[in-house]
Amino acid sequence: MNKNTPIYLANEIRKLEKLATSASVPINLMEKAGLAAAEVVRDKLLTSEKNKVLVLAGPGNNGGDAFVVARHLQKWWFKVTLVFTGTPAELSSEAKNSMDAWTDAGGEILSEIPIKKEWSAIVDGLFGIGLSRDLEGPIYELVNVINHMNLPVLSLDIPSGLNSDDGRVCGAAIHANITVTFIGMKPGLLTHQGTEYSGEIILRNLDIDTSILIEPQSWVLNLPCIQQLLPPVRRANSHKGMFGSVGVIGGAAGMTGAALLAGTAALKLGSGRVYLGLITDNILTFSPVQPELMFRSPHELFKLDHLNCLVIGPGLGMSTDAYFWLDCALKSSQSLVLDADALNLISVYPELADSLSNRNGHTVLTPHAAEAARLLGISSTDAQNNRIETIKELVKRFNCYVVLKGAGSICMLPDGKYYINTSGNPSLSSAGTGDVLSGIIGALLAQGLAVKKALLLSVYLHGAAADKLLEQTGGPVGITASEITDAARELLNKWIKQHRLTEIVNDTEQ
Repeated sequence: MNKNTPIYLANEIRKLEKLATSASVPINLMEKAGLAAAEVVRDKLLTSEKNKVLVLAGPGNNGGDAFVVARHLQKWWFKVTLVFTGTPAELSSEAKNSMDAWTDAGGEILSEIPIKKEWSAIVDGLFGIGLSRDLEGPIYELVNVINHMNLPVLSLDIPSGLNSDDGRVCGAAIHANITVTFIGMKPGLLTHQGTEYSGEIILRNLDIDTSILIEPQSWVLNLPCIQQLLPPVRRANSHKGMFGSVGVIGGAAGMTGAALLAGTAALKLGSGRVYLGLITDNILTFSPVQPELMFRSPHELFKLDHLNCLVIGPGLGMSTDAYFWLDCALKSSQSLVLDADALNLISVYPELADSLSNRNGHTVLTPHAAEAARLLGISSTDAQNNRIETIKELVKRFNCYVVLKGAGSICMLPDGKYYINTSGNPSLSSAGTGDVLSGIIGALLAQGLAVKKALLLSVYLHGAAADKLLEQTGGPVGITASEITDAARELLNKWIKQHRLTEIVNDTEQ
């Protein structure tokens, strides 16, 4: 997957900057970044009529980038107002040179935003990836003023006030319409609150081949990425036994719908056979909605020798029966997908956590932030505000594949490498969508995909199905989990077909 877009933490970006500027032919990163961003401002936000731009330059190198942006925009005959919030004597030499170049070109530097003046757009160069403290005082007020001006905003590298590594808002942050980020992608743009504040993200690598300088450990999970993960086209001479069998254990009294949703997703996403082991006393013999699902007691389900994957947790509950069947699953060598109450039980009973940590079979955990917090014994706020550290600790403690669900879901492998998902929307914040995701993962595992591929493809597909429905309905309200399943099936078939056609074209051209 070396063709995927890498993601870098702030300290890695700093190393890349040093390597690029100390090369035999050093790169003037500030000039390149400022020019790249100015071109985007010119092409996307300004016109000959809407030609007035407010540029905000902060006290660090992000402010230096802003001075370069302002200089180029003024050279292209746009009307630029520049407000500088720092102190010239405290600027780095590179930023000071950029400020001097701005004034040498006739640019004016203001300390406050002029009253009763209008602009067409704003360039945010207040703070970059080095920000770790919460904004307060005048700068906090300035950020809120910018957010209430109702003008399109382009942020340089990252919206000011957003933490580059975890996507947490540091007291206040600029709501950007566009973020032009430099050198490499940052996790904070893609997960947690970064998904709300970053707007359209445009990457400009400034002619740096980052993967040669630093081997990446994380990547963007997007459509180009999943093209490499798709299952093969099915042969005409095939049968259900070739596509695996999934078992689902859950569906305690009052929660049978969760298990039915997971089972239906496994069925519709390609598993040859799906068995439901409900632990409710009112055992169903068939589903009138989905009669293809086969019902067994959990005891019978464990006796099936052709089962390829077991999904346990949807509607499982916290009863002694739930504990017993989860314990059986954890002590088996079966590939497992653990969701919902399976995770809650593990967080309550240390012996289950030990069984999980020491098991031989592949395991996928699918927690949201609250479930992750219970597993680690921390607060939900801490889990959400430190999403990468949270998932790293889960992987380390349980030696599993993990998806930490939420805005910008993070998928991490046992070796610590991770992907941040770019699909999905608030329509997934409804009952049953997590059960559907578990069923999709189970289906792809049963069909023989490697765990890594099954996890990444499932997470992106799940979000893309929600995006497809969002486009059709015009908004996220009322989209149901069942609809997600059908949209995911349609997309997966479409992608497989398109990928096969692309392969045929490439083979013909060769």
